[in-house]
Amino acid sequence: MEPESPSTTMSTMLAIDLGAESGRAMLGQFDGQRLHLREVYRFPNDPVFLPDGLYWDILRIYRETLSGLAAAGAESGGAITSLGIDSWAVDFGLLDRNGALIGNPRHYRDPRNEGMLDRAFGRVPREEMYRATGIQNLPINTMSQLLSMEDDPVISIADTMLLIPDLLRYWLTGDRTAEYTNATTTQLYDHASGDWGWDIIRRLGIPERIFPPIVREGTIGAPLREDVRRGAGLKSPLDVVAVASHDTASAVVAVPARRGNFAYISSGTWSLVGVELPEPVLTEAAMQDNFTNEGGAFGTIRFLKNVMGLWLLQECRRTWRNEGRDATYEELVAEARSASPFAFLVDPDDPAFLAPGDMPGRIVAYCQRTGQGTPTGIPEITRCILESLALKYRWVIERIVTHTGREVKVIHVVGGGSRSETLCQLTADATGRQIVAGPVEATAMGNILVQAVAHGHLGSLSDIREVVRASTDLIVYEPRHQSGEWDEAYGRLLRLMASNAREGQEIEGT
Repeated sequence: MEPESPSTTMSTMLAIDLGAESGRAMLGQFDGQRLHLREVYRFPNDPVFLPDGLYWDILRIYRETLSGLAAAGAESGGAITSLGIDSWAVDFGLLDRNGALIGNPRHYRDPRNEGMLDRAFGRVPREEMYRATGIQNLPINTMSQLLSMEDDPVISIADTMLLIPDLLRYWLTGDRTAEYTNATTTQLYDHASGDWGWDIIRRLGIPERIFPPIVREGTIGAPLREDVRRGAGLKSPLDVVAVASHDTASAVVAVPARRGNFAYISSGTWSLVGVELPEPVLTEAAMQDNFTNEGGAFGTIRFLKNVMGLWLLQECRRTWRNEGRDATYEELVAEARSASPFAFLVDPDDPAFLAPGDMPGRIVAYCQRTGQGTPTGIPEITRCILESLALKYRWVIERIVTHTGREVKVIHVVGGGSRSETLCQLTADATGRQIVAGPVEATAMGNILVQAVAHGHLGSLSDIREVVRASTDLIVYEPRHQSGEWDEAYGRLLRLMASNAREGQEIEGT
């Protein structure tokens, strides 16, 4: 289906895009060929530390979602046709049989998940789990979180589990369903059956009753509740679309690729480094490297690996701000250019970096523990993070080529990290491949353009990507000749990773 002509009446749609650091409401106007985005509301999304663990403040998130909807209603004159919600994966809320929330959802970095992978594999062998779900072994996964609750009285009264975007969609509409792209991340979805992995769920001892029906991305469910519509100042009933609700799935929808020989890095708090495939890769080798097969929009599979990402710099910045140095990300990156290249490296996925806390101190301790000396200032630590991320991206890309047999000629960097000229250039240099940066707002664009498909304005993934290219100023970075420096640094990273593996310290829990 060709995109509609510019003379088509403007369609106005809303993306509620929730990240681990902030949430926002993005208003999109589609004229048939281009998507025009503007942010109408933003709020910080801070987890809450309690004596018993780490939580999301989900009631505040819902209240802020309503505020974003009201802001969008005011900005558009009440003329919004639909909305979609995306968020991070794996975390969930539990409802009782009356539909009431049972406690605040836990944060995926909560320490209760430790040791749950070993418990799971004592009931379902790791190889069998991977052949069914194709999901990497991370202690943050929904499966591990549910296992950690088996002695919790909360699970005995739970009637429905809803992942974060599904929970908010339920409060807005009354629909209790699970959107496909996010459901596949739980490590409880069976690719062969196209449904929840009921046999695995039973053998793990997780109550079957809590799993809602799965709907595909682009499904238009119940409309927005009338009281919410009136409170937001909207003129007419509004469709709530189950978009590709895993934020990375929405971001990959908006990768502006023309051909199939591309990889992507969805760069934010996490870096999701992967390729788009028609079928999952469920080999022993892919399992050993802990790659994941997540459902993508329009019948695709996102074969990828999680890299810790800009979380390291976010946590460093938070620590430095608390110590009286309140610098922007741009200022930190600019200062990093003054530090010596490759003086210090870390494996970004070392488990020491997973939890919130004193990230600069952890990086210093890692460098000391691995015999590299002591980073002495903010520029050195920042440069260490950026170069280490670029090198880890190279490792993932090289393993993708091995596992899929597909050459990668270009890497698309989307999301917040695409703003960083330094990180993009370092990634081109480290991988030896062309980097195409943009769009920054890939997740919101993917969210809204799936809504456009649901309404019949577009017909396919290729249509969406044509609109993204027409709507975005892309920046291209070519690799620079580095006379072996990157190869030497890459060898150092491989030795650090090998050392972690020998010590049993891999974040994946393998």
